[in-house]
Amino acid sequence: MNNALLSRTFRASLVAFCYGLASLSASAQAPVDGAPSALVPAQRVAHALKAEMLAIASAGPRFVAVGDHGVVLLSDDAGKAWRQAKSVPVDVKLNGTSFVDDKQGWAVGHRGAILHTQDGGETWVVQRMAAQEDRPLFAVHFFDASHGVAVGLWSLVLVTEDGGKSWKEQKLAPPPDGKTADLNLLSLFADAKGRLLATAEKGMMLLSEDQGHAWRYLETGYKGSFWTGVATDGAWVVAGLRGSLYRSADDGAHWDRIDTGSTSSITGLATRGKNVLAVGLDGLVLQSNDGGSHFKPEIREDRLSLTAAALLPDGKALLLSRNGPVESAAR
Repeated sequence: MNNALLSRTFRASLVAFCYGLASLSASAQAPVDGAPSALVPAQRVAHALKAEMLAIASAGPRFVAVGDHGVVLLSDDAGKAWRQAKSVPVDVKLNGTSFVDDKQGWAVGHRGAILHTQDGGETWVVQRMAAQEDRPLFAVHFFDASHGVAVGLWSLVLVTEDGGKSWKEQKLAPPPDGKTADLNLLSLFADAKGRLLATAEKGMMLLSEDQGHAWRYLETGYKGSFWTGVATDGAWVVAGLRGSLYRSADDGAHWDRIDTGSTSSITGLATRGKNVLAVGLDGLVLQSNDGGSHFKPEIREDRLSLTAAALLPDGKALLLSRNGPVESAAR
């Protein structure tokens, strides 16, 4: 990958890892897949609302956002106000989160961290740390309270069938044009049929129809990285570098490139019904009301780099950024 390009990304967790986490792992004190013997918890600080936030999920009516330095933010009023979680046991960057109801949720991040909450994100416990591996996790998806999948650096796929008490690594076959399975898997999303998809580098998508145990590659015709994806009514939409956005309405057999009118990289997608929202660098906001077939681009006046989003039933959007949550915006 081009170093200059990578330095602009928010899965720049990846950059931090590739060029800086070696020194961090050397000082880490957590054993692989075991209870950590000593961890530095996330600090509860006044400026937490300005932390870089990277993912958002709904826990019933509550929204939970995760990000840098183990910051977890909670909102019980559709994003009008946010507060920091009471207790997070690690201060590592958290890249992804998934909830199955208003109480049970998981978050993943650097040093192979997997955290679990049973109270809607107020307090968290460590289920897994693997600092010695130097393989951060970028995304997590749970189908129910027992079955979940986490993915990360160099084709790392972890599967649990007991709510995260134990995780088993699933070895992937090499991609069609490669000798080893070494793609970085950057996001996860599931469709209405329960199929799970992972977005990856080199324009690749991976599809699992058995909750993460077996995977096959889907080629899109694109050669850059896909950072994010969603399943809409009858289609899959994925996006990434330099405004690239692709859509498939036939289970990945064919992919159409959708004109976004922008070269700013797309970092997050959200969907509700046929409405699809994409956000990205340089204040990019893209809106679709036809399942992702067409998008209307807008640029925020503040050109704030956006990282993730969620859509509300009333048509408003919750936006996350490098500088924390952004005030709800009408669509």
